Amino acid sequence: MTTAHITYWVVTLLLFGALFVLARNLKMKLWARVLIGLGLGGVMGFVFGGGAAGCAESAGCVPVSTKFLGDAFVRLIRMLIVPLIFTTLTAGVIAMGDPKRLGSLGARTIGMYMGTTIIAVSLGLLFGTLFQPGVGVDLSTVDLSSIDSVKGIIATGDAAGGIVDRLLAIIPENPVAALATTNVLAIIFWAILFGTGILLAGDAAKPVAKVIEASAEAVLKVTEIIMEVAPYGVYALMAWVISTQGLDILVNLGKLTLALYLACFLHIIITYGSIIKFINKLPVKRFFGGIVDAQAVAYSTDSSNATLPVTIANVTDNLGVDKSVSGSVLPLGATINMDGTAIYLGLVALFASQALDIPLDATHYFMIALTATLASIGAAGIPSAGLLLAATVLSVFGVTAEQSVLIIALIFPFDRLLDMMRTVTNVSGDAAVAVTVAKWEGALDEEVFKAKPVA
Repeated sequence: MTTAHITYWVVTLLLFGALFVLARNLKMKLWARVLIGLGLGGVMGFVFGGGAAGCAESAGCVPVSTKFLGDAFVRLIRMLIVPLIFTTLTAGVIAMGDPKRLGSLGARTIGMYMGTTIIAVSLGLLFGTLFQPGVGVDLSTVDLSSIDSVKGIIATGDAAGGIVDRLLAIIPENPVAALATTNVLAIIFWAILFGTGILLAGDAAKPVAKVIEASAEAVLKVTEIIMEVAPYGVYALMAWVISTQGLDILVNLGKLTLALYLACFLHIIITYGSIIKFINKLPVKRFFGGIVDAQAVAYSTDSSNATLPVTIANVTDNLGVDKSVSGSVLPLGATINMDGTAIYLGLVALFASQALDIPLDATHYFMIALTATLASIGAAGIPSAGLLLAATVLSVFGVTAEQSVLIIALIFPFDRLLDMMRTVTNVSGDAAVAVTVAKWEGALDEEVFKAKPVA
């Protein structure tokens, strides 16, 4: 172990100790500790990871030695995804008391998600037009070696599978296998069906209903326990990301990065803020204060699915959304609500057209918006899923498979930094829709919403 490694670990342990003392003695809110961990991790990654240039993801890169802490935190959260979705969604259906409510809730949820996605992709196209991120980009020096594993996917033009296959995959042949493989849509389908069966069975299924409801409560308590280590987990993840990615890499595609971050920020503040303020007539500040934990975890893990347990806990405990709504709307949102991806796909389309000098007309803009909307809905809630869908969008205005490879290869090395902001957008949208649907369904405790966050 080098002197740099020893120094890094000594400073890291001192910072961890300080965070622990702050939590115990000053009763600092969890969201504040998470944000501090996020910031400290970024600073440590920059200082010990080669500065602005970053360093290779190897043993010589000091902050990489803490990556296992971040990985452990992500695994702890992912461990909760299946039991949380199944128990909370099934318990939510049971709590409705009437299967007919499912139709109303489902229609409103999907309608809201579709509406915000259309706004999102429009923002992406607008900012792509204003910022012109692809103008002057040199594609001749692009290194293609980093994306060899996805060339085959791009060449086939089917990064997410056919629509028929996606629809069939929703119905699990084996519910246990769906649980084992974390097939989120299949789990949602089975949980709704199982919960409906419990309702229809009446008194005979009451023992099962009690077990499910108790299990949901227990899993939420486990979530609270795991969230106590979130500041340390996000610290490790940010230290690793900043050290290996560096900041110099942003200079090459600074316009694209700035356009994405600004578009996502405005979408979160204006679109979601307007939904909360004008549709729900609720305080916007309380909304964002209530989901800051989920946003911080989303930024560090860049996965909607991995953030789901935290999102459910925040929306339920801080925003007063009934479990019957949060347990159904949020898992669905983590799968089909990808506003950040929609913004990104619109931007990448404009970036490609400008870099390749391909003129676009009104028809192209419409096709890009339509394809990006549909593609984002099919995006998996995992890191960098949106980038693989870019080839589908680019193909609608004549970009060849070979050209798509060039564009994606240029963006791929630092896509994680872009994906982190996309995920924050997705998670914020999930929460806004959950609050809105709960308000419409009479399942929102406004006193809890207007109170200070409990975490």
